[in-house]
Amino acid sequence: MGACLGVCSLLSCASCLCGTAPCLLCGCCPSTKNSTITRLTFSVFLLLGTLVACIMIIPGVEDGLKKLPWFCSSSETISGSVNCDIIVGHQAVYRMCFAMAAFFFLFVIIMICVRSSRDPRAYIQNGFWFFKFLILVGITVGAFFIPNGLFTTVWYYFGMVGGFLFFLVQLILIIDLAHSWSQAWLLKAEDGNTKCWYAALLICTLLVYAASIAVIVVLYVYYTKPDGCVHNKVFISLNLIFCVIVSIVSILPKVQEVQPHSGLLQASVITLYTMFVTWSAMANVPDRYCNPTLLAIVNNGTITASSGVVQWWDAPSIVGLVIFILCTLFISLRNSNNQQVNKLMQTEESSGDGAVHSTEDGIHQAYDNEEDAVCYSYSFFHFCLLLASLYIMMTLTNWYLPGSSDKSLSSPWSAVWVKISSSWVGLLLYLWTLVAPLILPDRDFN
Repeated sequence: MGACLGVCSLLSCASCLCGTAPCLLCGCCPSTKNSTITRLTFSVFLLLGTLVACIMIIPGVEDGLKKLPWFCSSSETISGSVNCDIIVGHQAVYRMCFAMAAFFFLFVIIMICVRSSRDPRAYIQNGFWFFKFLILVGITVGAFFIPNGLFTTVWYYFGMVGGFLFFLVQLILIIDLAHSWSQAWLLKAEDGNTKCWYAALLICTLLVYAASIAVIVVLYVYYTKPDGCVHNKVFISLNLIFCVIVSIVSILPKVQEVQPHSGLLQASVITLYTMFVTWSAMANVPDRYCNPTLLAIVNNGTITASSGVVQWWDAPSIVGLVIFILCTLFISLRNSNNQQVNKLMQTEESSGDGAVHSTEDGIHQAYDNEEDAVCYSYSFFHFCLLLASLYIMMTLTNWYLPGSSDKSLSSPWSAVWVKISSSWVGLLLYLWTLVAPLILPDRDFN
């Protein structure tokens, strides 16, 4: 707990120095939009909470957590089959992420229908950081007094829903990133040095597709067997077929007419992300024969007692954590130039003039670019952070289901289906961005 309190103390110091959005960040950075700093600061809250959750499952931290009597009855194994250290870390992550989700849900409710910075609630959104920090700390402390019982089991299903939705949020952001990347390079190719920019696009596309093919090969080698593992073969093969289909659709002449900046670069990025989600799903298959990467802490629905170091991390979780951090920062730092993405993410182009704002003595400052209209939906932004809190809870605990008596963990098929279905919905969403102008020609999709 000392390490956790140390992180909280660090955040407290930062909060004391940030009474409003124009905080220390503005002293070392160029003059910045108020909306950007606010989103970035809330994201820092989320990332520091994630850091605390990660600390909860570091070997050795459980020794302090076991002093909380409702977490674990003793430091020994329960019923001869359950390692108490694992249960403690799992419950601590759930409570920390519950606190973050509750914090952001509070702001979802408060910020409904805020239209401009003239709304009094906008002052709450863009300021009072120290009091926000106190609220988050208070919810966190209270969460650690939640008794056992059905809490972790019920909250697991909330996490599954949130994780499914955040997979889609990540995919939307990745689609936007791929479109922006391709569009920027195509515009540079039109301005000059055409061959170099087209060569760069081709090389990047081939590299991303090569990485996707490598992942597919690894999935077939490690997660399928000649005499079984039918589910794994079906899931991997279906996603491979779907990725081939969207790649072909992205370069059809009709699609190119209405989407001139669409191409294989975007399709390759979506394919690679889909393969990651498929890999993550295969890592949750409960059959160890078909899933050699299933962690040792899970064994037919129970935890094997072990005197060794408890391992929570596997490769899909680490990759998922990195993607989560990048997407969180991406949400905070920019609005999209794509109208479809803006409609889905409830954002719009900033109404600010883009000029550099500073005081007479040259001090950098944040300036209000939302006097006429907000640049993003405050409520929806907090809803995305709420989903991110649930997603990181599931990622850090490998989507393992706690038993009703908190004495076992299992890797259920429901986790596999949630991830696979999210990949299918994501591919369908990307396909819609390609064919929407053809299906609805009267609407403007520029």
